[in-house]
Amino acid sequence: MSSATLELTCELIRRPSLTPDDAGCLDIIAARLRPLGFRIEFMPFAEVNNLWATRGHGAPIFTFAGHTDVVPTGDRSAWTSDPFAAEIRDGYLYGRGAADMKGSLAAMITAIERFLGDDGQHQGTLSLLLTSDEEGMATHGTAKVVETLRARGDEITWCLVGEPSSHSTLGDTIRNGRRGSLNGRVVVHGIQGHVAYPDAASNPITLALPALAELTRQVWDQGNEFYPPTSFQISNIASGTGVENVIPAVLEARFNFRFCSESTVDELQRRTISILDAHGLDYTIEWHLSGDAFLTVGGKLFDAVSSAIHDVLNVDVQPSTGGGTSDGRFIAPTGAEVVEFGPINATIHKIDECVAQDDLDRLSQTYETILVRLLRN
Repeated sequence: MSSATLELTCELIRRPSLTPDDAGCLDIIAARLRPLGFRIEFMPFAEVNNLWATRGHGAPIFTFAGHTDVVPTGDRSAWTSDPFAAEIRDGYLYGRGAADMKGSLAAMITAIERFLGDDGQHQGTLSLLLTSDEEGMATHGTAKVVETLRARGDEITWCLVGEPSSHSTLGDTIRNGRRGSLNGRVVVHGIQGHVAYPDAASNPITLALPALAELTRQVWDQGNEFYPPTSFQISNIASGTGVENVIPAVLEARFNFRFCSESTVDELQRRTISILDAHGLDYTIEWHLSGDAFLTVGGKLFDAVSSAIHDVLNVDVQPSTGGGTSDGRFIAPTGAEVVEFGPINATIHKIDECVAQDDLDRLSQTYETILVRLLRN
């Protein structure tokens, strides 16, 4: 292998860093950064390892953000090759995390190495914020690091997240925002009894289904030029005792809002409760906000990423706010401009996850160009 980016990607893939186990990936990255003059600060919280690495001083603060953890492989026998072997076939590198997102991490490091070159001069602060808890609960990862940085006055100016944003061709899509994610758990209470004596019982299934159906029919908002309309989805329903002759006492439903900037968390909660109340249900409800919606419209980071993609990759980029959530949701509320740009996402979380070998070098070159435009021009 002649590519430094490819070699580092393979080294990282061979570490089975299932959330939240970093499996030594951050140590590999820190070892590459120390000789370049980076100050290395490990920030462990609970079982999660995090890295905050900085070079230079003062504003602006440019941050590469990403994660070393990967999702489980699924049935390993279904993979064409060992998911942690980092095998190259027909111009593609196969392995868990190849696209999401160890390829991006390697591209960041090699881009930084070339960018610093011989004199190592740049404006402001060049930094990396990396975690081993993005694919999981994300409680003790980027969110905790950002909280720590803000407490001591470190405010990120520009953050480039290496999430696999591209659709068909490297660079065709970048994420300049993400929808918010609001989770709910509602427990509808009834009265258990014999199915032959329904008058002596109260069936929570029968009571809850009309309310749940009404929630699925709601138009929560119309979206806007940046976001699709808010979506409500029921993800789990559980009830019953496992037999046919008992009316159950409770029904539990779990649901999720993927919401845009046209709706607020308070408004979604209020409307949900109003519908449940209108159906006269005896219920309890719990909420968990995974992240609020965020959006970067224009700005120096967006312009630098878009122009670098055009010049290096010869692609006209399409900004998007689609997809799931990312750790950008923890960084954007600080006032930072946040853009996500990384490999093609067609195989992420799948069997035989892969990335085009050539795309790794091209991604690294584009990252380097972004650094030049923001920290040297």
